[in-house]
Amino acid sequence: MFREMRRFRQKLDNEECIRILKEEPRGILSVLGDDGYPYGMPLNHWYCDTDGHLYFHGAREGHKLDAIRKYDKVCYTVHDQGYRKEGEWALNIKSVVIFGRIRLVDDEDKAREICSRLCVKFTDDKEYLEKELRTSLSRVQCLELIPEHISGKLVNEA
Repeated sequence: MFREMRRFRQKLDNEECIRILKEEPRGILSVLGDDGYPYGMPLNHWYCDTDGHLYFHGAREGHKLDAIRKYDKVCYTVHDQGYRKEGEWALNIKSVVIFGRIRLVDDEDKAREICSRLCVKFTDDKEYLEKELRTSLSRVQCLELIPEHISGKLVNEA
């Protein structure tokens, strides 16, 4: 169902893909938007080791949620900061592409866990986290991406 990587020598193994998903804080979620146009937006994510799913949070209304309610198949792309080999100008970038289905998370306890895990990726300020959960959790819609296919590769910009 999913295409094989054409440049297979650049393919990352599954462990490396998961490492990138855990370490990088954000990526681009692409959905089928209005009038069939693709709509991609940057989002923070949390990769859950327990179930292998990715989780996001955002507003309870808007273009993204309208698109997801109409069509649940999505693509999520994450890339690292890259590195240069000594003496070279070209950047080497590792990227991961996930195809899967996304759904709204309605369970409040799960939403609290998702928001907490996302916050911890950016700050260890417990007071800030508790304040945000207390004042904003009721206005947040969390999302769960269930991967159907994950692939990663190393690309050299040269």
